[in-house]
Amino acid sequence: MNQISDAAHSYMLFYRKQNNSSMLIYHFSFYLVSFVGHMPLQRPSPSDVLKGFVNEAKNETGSINATPKTQQKKGIPIPPQVVMQPFTSKNISRINGKAKMKSDVDESEGFCDLKYGSYCIWREENREEMHDSMVKKLKDQLFVARAYFPSIVKIPAQSKLSGEFKQNIQEVERVLSESTTDADLPPEIQKKSRRMEAVIARAKSVSLDCNNIDKKLRQIFDLTEDEANFHMKQSAFLYQLAVQTMPKSLHCLSMRLTVEYFRDHLFDKELSEKYSDPTLQHYVIFSNNVIASSVVINSTVVHAIDTVNQVFHVLTDWQNYYAMKHWFLRNTFRDAVVQVLNIEDPDSYGKATLSHLTLPVEFRVSFPSNDSAPAINNRTQYVSIFSHSHYLLPEIFKNLEKVVVLDDDVVVQQDLSALWSLNMGGKVTGAIEICSVKMDQLRSYLGDHSFQKHSCSWMSGLNVIDLARWRDLDISETYWKLVKEVSMKEGSALLATLLTFQDQIYALDRVWVLSGLGHDYGLDIEGIKKAAVLHYNGNMKPWLDLGIPKYKEYWKKFLNHEDQYLSECNVNR
Repeated sequence: MNQISDAAHSYMLFYRKQNNSSMLIYHFSFYLVSFVGHMPLQRPSPSDVLKGFVNEAKNETGSINATPKTQQKKGIPIPPQVVMQPFTSKNISRINGKAKMKSDVDESEGFCDLKYGSYCIWREENREEMHDSMVKKLKDQLFVARAYFPSIVKIPAQSKLSGEFKQNIQEVERVLSESTTDADLPPEIQKKSRRMEAVIARAKSVSLDCNNIDKKLRQIFDLTEDEANFHMKQSAFLYQLAVQTMPKSLHCLSMRLTVEYFRDHLFDKELSEKYSDPTLQHYVIFSNNVIASSVVINSTVVHAIDTVNQVFHVLTDWQNYYAMKHWFLRNTFRDAVVQVLNIEDPDSYGKATLSHLTLPVEFRVSFPSNDSAPAINNRTQYVSIFSHSHYLLPEIFKNLEKVVVLDDDVVVQQDLSALWSLNMGGKVTGAIEICSVKMDQLRSYLGDHSFQKHSCSWMSGLNVIDLARWRDLDISETYWKLVKEVSMKEGSALLATLLTFQDQIYALDRVWVLSGLGHDYGLDIEGIKKAAVLHYNGNMKPWLDLGIPKYKEYWKKFLNHEDQYLSECNVNR
């Protein structure tokens, strides 16, 4: 009985460290069955994997003199990322017929007996430091205690032990309900852990029916699996909610600015002569986020050699229009001027007005690296494209011939004036192409429409647009026709945009933009510093708490940390 609980407890520690509840449930249960061979197998799924595992585990139980090669293929499955090293006399010593690792071994675990298979030795060779190890240890003790407690309670002679069991379980449950990390644990937690360990040791010395223990363990496994599934679904929902919801601090800022605008509306000034001058450099930003659009403009101006010719047009909605107006009237950006437009105002733009503002659309596409690769190895790429609002540009800016469109999730790190002298060879827009995502790989979105299979997809974020060429080719009309044709299909916006601009993309040099700061943790820091524009495409935007911390500093340094409203609304944190 002691061998069963010790081995099961050791195996459970490994999978808890891997933070994989499902694997813990399945593999722990069958690891236990491998020692109690007479127990009936109750759990049918996942059948293909577990049937083979149980058979191998039973055959391996008595194999003490197995070779290292045999041990690597049988017994406890080794994670695919780990390459097991061969056993040598340097790392194993034998004491009374048992193998013990020469490295430090937890004495409470006992010696690594080879009859348990290769896992015990593998664990010592690949032991890693666990974070919050005491919390994990308490959870494991609670897990074992709950399995033994019902059987102990049924024995009248063990009434004292059952009382101690109940008291210790309640104490540990209370501690874990208030603590999630080791730092949260009370000072006397070591004593509580030792008391629980002592009670469990006494329970192991009592003669119990293994079937009862096994039945209780299975009940706990089922509850753990259900709880893990619930938390996984809840986490996914809360993640999406956090991504799509404006943070409280930004909502506070927008409301404060709106109120202040109506208190001081005479402060409003217009510089219409610059807004429509085609000889100047015009930048367009679609945004409903005051701080995000401000960072884009500030970072562009800071790195510009000459700002007197720079004109920024921020296109927003009714809800944020007055907040945007007040913010850009009370903040100056060297010699550049900022115009705020309400794209939802029918009196200003007539048929060019949409019922609501639409921001650049991001698609998360996943496809195999090659035809034979399993689905688990699929590559994932975020593709950001134009929204409906972008196709109103030729009508909103009727006097302009060229604009540079910046998404509100970018940060500019170099002077962009060179973009205005680009010769795009008659192409409508200049963009960064993503040749890792071919049009053919997006055929699930593109359907039966004709497209060039081997052409690259492209990204919004930084786009140079030739409005004159756009009008000549009637790009907007082509887009709206395609939208009507594919309106019922998934990814209709992606399909319509890619087909509309087929053969009309001028590929910008990739040094202009580095994408992925909103989803990719592995970007090279040197590459980030050298890029002209950083694009935070993905769900983890820099103004969200979910933003990737090591990338946030490149965005935050363009905030005005001394601004009164930012401080009052706690935006600077």
